[in-house]
Amino acid sequence: MELRRIGFAFNPYNVEARAVLERAHAWCATNRVEAWDARAEDRGAIAEACASGTDLVCVLGGDGTFLRSASAIGETGVPALGINLGRVGFLAKVETDGLEGALDQVVVGDYTVEDRFRIEAAIVHPDGEVVERHACLNEVVVARGRRVRMIRLEVEVSGSHLATYVADAVVVATPTGSTAYSFSAGGSILDPRLRNMIITPVAAYLSPLHSVVAGEDHVVQLTLREASDPAIVSIDGQWDVELAPGDRVEVRALPEPLRLLEPAGATPFYDLLRTKAGLLPY
Repeated sequence: MELRRIGFAFNPYNVEARAVLERAHAWCATNRVEAWDARAEDRGAIAEACASGTDLVCVLGGDGTFLRSASAIGETGVPALGINLGRVGFLAKVETDGLEGALDQVVVGDYTVEDRFRIEAAIVHPDGEVVERHACLNEVVVARGRRVRMIRLEVEVSGSHLATYVADAVVVATPTGSTAYSFSAGGSILDPRLRNMIITPVAAYLSPLHSVVAGEDHVVQLTLREASDPAIVSIDGQWDVELAPGDRVEVRALPEPLRLLEPAGATPFYDLLRTKAGLLPY
């Protein structure tokens, strides 16, 4: 890859981010690479900068920071590299002391690019009006509101009735998101290179279906049938939208993946999974 212009999306609330950002700009100045930076939550600025010509976006933060910027990066086709300023992450796998070395590796082509499957959540009113659309890298969650009372959700897969869950929530996750909320609720972990959706209820009452995997050609429809308070649809754990009974969320595959850049020598996914789970090596 010829690096002519690099963007840096950073977490402004992380105390390390400013120092790492200064190092990033210093590397760019030394290597005669144009650089820009933006707060991770400023999706408009990131999308505009990517569209005007960017070869790589480095995300400085943890997995939450990565998710906030991913929705802006995903549709542009620009590869993203995560620099971990949080705890051990599945998305930001280069540690802060490896920033310059990772950029050096990119210059000489010592890296791979992995396509990560993304999904879209369309929020639809009972009259069929689509009121919002959101791109997701990890998961879409329809959950109960403020009260500790279960909601009733009807789940269909491409028009076929799968189940009506009485539960705290239902998660529709990507393989990338299978290590997050879906896994905590009992869902399987999928290889992140796959293109599937995992449907997992959270604390479902008397349900025999604990987790179901659907292919990328399906549309998963979650219709809120009953709730004592407005329910919530959460997008990647970063953005929340209220739902009323009768509203539904339609989840489908997006054709454009997020292109995740991984320098050679980064911790492989299954080693990272073992570390995250707190298991010791053999």
